[in-house]
Amino acid sequence: MSSPLLQLFQHQASGGVRERLCATLRLAIHRHHLHAGQQLPSSRQLAQDLRLSRVTVEAAYGQLESEGYLRRETGRGTFVAITVPVSPQSPASRPQPARFSARGQQVLATGGCQDPPFPHAFAAGSPELRAFPHDLWRRLTGNVQRTLGSAAMGYGDPCGYLPLRGALADYLSLARGVVCQPEQVIILTSSQQALQLLAMMLVDPGDTVWMEEPGYPGARNAFLAAGAQVRGIGVDAEGALPASGSAKLMYLTPSHHYPTGATLSLPRRLAWLAWAQRHQSWLIEDDYDSEFHYDERPVPALQGLDRYQRVITLGTFSKSLFPSLRLAWMVVPPALITPLGQARSVLDGHSALLPQAITAAFLQQGHFASHLRLMRQLYHSRRDLLRTQITQRLSPWLTPMASGGGLQVTVKLNQQEPQREARLTALAAQRGLLLPRLSPLYAGSTPQQGWMLGFAALTPEEIVTGCDKLRALLQAD
Repeated sequence: MSSPLLQLFQHQASGGVRERLCATLRLAIHRHHLHAGQQLPSSRQLAQDLRLSRVTVEAAYGQLESEGYLRRETGRGTFVAITVPVSPQSPASRPQPARFSARGQQVLATGGCQDPPFPHAFAAGSPELRAFPHDLWRRLTGNVQRTLGSAAMGYGDPCGYLPLRGALADYLSLARGVVCQPEQVIILTSSQQALQLLAMMLVDPGDTVWMEEPGYPGARNAFLAAGAQVRGIGVDAEGALPASGSAKLMYLTPSHHYPTGATLSLPRRLAWLAWAQRHQSWLIEDDYDSEFHYDERPVPALQGLDRYQRVITLGTFSKSLFPSLRLAWMVVPPALITPLGQARSVLDGHSALLPQAITAAFLQQGHFASHLRLMRQLYHSRRDLLRTQITQRLSPWLTPMASGGGLQVTVKLNQQEPQREARLTALAAQRGLLLPRLSPLYAGSTPQQGWMLGFAALTPEEIVTGCDKLRALLQAD
């Protein structure tokens, strides 16, 4: 009997010796190596067989007796006390596929979202992490921990750490023309969480929601999961086209349309603000990468023009600092502060306090502005290099869209053959090349085939090598 127990014991890798022996005996009973009424070796004998102390075996026997697995009879020995039922082998007993709600099925149908841990050419939306001021961040972390002590380890305000909200309000006022008080800034884990929170609180099943076409699929998924009827609004060189009719809300990326790069013109901005006031609708402004404009000064945020308190502005530190920070923000009208704070407390309580405090210090001490200046210069040069590569080497196959800002250049395939984009993307993946597809960003209209080629996280050598692979792929097609 001890030989099977010895083999099982040797495969128990975690925990102390007593815990490993308990796990071994439980497993032997569940696998029917040991049966009800069967006598176990004496503690002395099992200790000798397993090369353990007798005290350890006695402690394990006592633990399993208290759990009901064993019974111990004075003068007779230790016996298995239970029989674990054998699972029937009939087809009906086999595990059945999980049944998900309609909302769950919609989420699964999206295929999920998985960004690469380290960006390869041409993963989109990834910042350059190798140029981040790691030493400075470590010093700030130590300083904040010493200053806050145990106060940084407790529960936080669902709306966020007030010093960070204040620092963001100051920054957004100066850099983006946002008009707000610190209390109007709500700190979240991600822009996606903000969208899901807004969809939960503002959208009822059957409500009509508008968004740009093509547009950000994460927003579409959030609204669809809330039961909304999502309608795409066309986009041209001046941004989202004016539309007639009413909707519960309109989702916009006015500073840098995702994915075409168009900027919403001033007449269009005023028209959409008037529409929101007329229908008492909400405008959700996703300011996702407004920090990075290269050819001209960025247009101020739409929220700064809002006189009717109908605009909700979103932003994230994933692009401007680093993705694993898991901090984003939204600026909301005063009437929404308390309701959204309460709703956030139900979802996940609050964002981690220590990262918020470190980020607040990073902003307050001027490091954020300095970091952005350096990153703009770096990304500007990389954007120019990629555009040159496209123009000089890839133009027979690709046409770039507007790329005055952001972390990627969107390109259209010149030959719009059915399934060509999907086929080439799969072939590229076999060669270690990531090509984020353009066509899935269209929901209703005829999709354009192409890719969003990320450049920000790539060195010049990596950009050229990526273009070499892409040119070889397109030439061979």
